[in-house]
This record gives sequence, C-alpha cells and structure tokens, in this order.
Amino acid sequence: MAFGRFDRRTGSAPEPLSGINVTPLVDVMLVLVVILILAAPVLAAALRVQLPQAQGTTPVVPTTPQQSIALEVDAQGRLWIDGEELPEAALRERLAALGASQPQAELQLRADAAVPYGRVVAVMGWAHAAGLARIGFVAEPAETARAP
Repeated sequence: MAFGRFDRRTGSAPEPLSGINVTPLVDVMLVLVVILILAAPVLAAALRVQLPQAQGTTPVVPTTPQQSIALEVDAQGRLWIDGEELPEAALRERLAALGASQPQAELQLRADAAVPYGRVVAVMGWAHAAGLARIGFVAEPAETARAP
C-alpha cells in the first residue's frame, strides 16, 4: 500500500485504509481524568490522624476560616497545613506569611498520638517564631466508662 501516491491501475478498486480509531480511547481517558480531578481534593481532605484522647475537651468551632489554621502532623511526621502536605522549609515560609498577614489567627495543631513530643515542640517553635502566638491543641474527648 502506497501512502505517498495513488496507484493508477485501471480497473482496480483502491484498497481500504486500515487504522485504529482512537476516538473512544480518548473519550475514556478524558472521563478518567475528570474523575481523578474531582476525586483528588476529597482524598486529600480525608487525612486521618489518630488524635490523643483527653478529658475535658470540647469540639472545636472555628469562628471564621480566616481566623483558624489547621496544622496536622501525621504518624510518619509529615506536615499538612489546611489539607496540603508541605515539606519543613515550605511550612516555615507559609507560617511566616500567615504570621505577617494574620498575627491573631489561631493555629489548631492536630498531632497524631504516635508523633514524638519533640516533633510537636519543633512545630510549635516554628509557629511562635513566625508570629503566631495563639496555638490550640486538638484532641478527641476521652471515652469514660459509665457505671450502671
């Protein structure tokens, strides 16, 4: 089969071109990309941190989104701020920017129960050095056994 020229034989029909139709494949791939784009924020927001339990805790009710910043430290020591994972250097920069723009903002620190105390103190030090003085520790209410 010649692609550059037409065969000029008399009395013969041209051979049909055989090729792969990629349109259905492209359609399926675009649908998968859209599903991935829609599902990614939901997966990132579902970060599970095993918070320590403490007696006398109350549910956290943020006053406005601008006045509270959620900082999470998971069991592996990774740092998350408002649902976005950041390395230490980027977290320090973000805390410095937040401290400069919103010095009265409350930092809600959610540290996994398996995180060493030194890691939590280091994060608190970075926040304090950035100018964020209001730090709240988030914990789950302790389950108390009730007598029958």
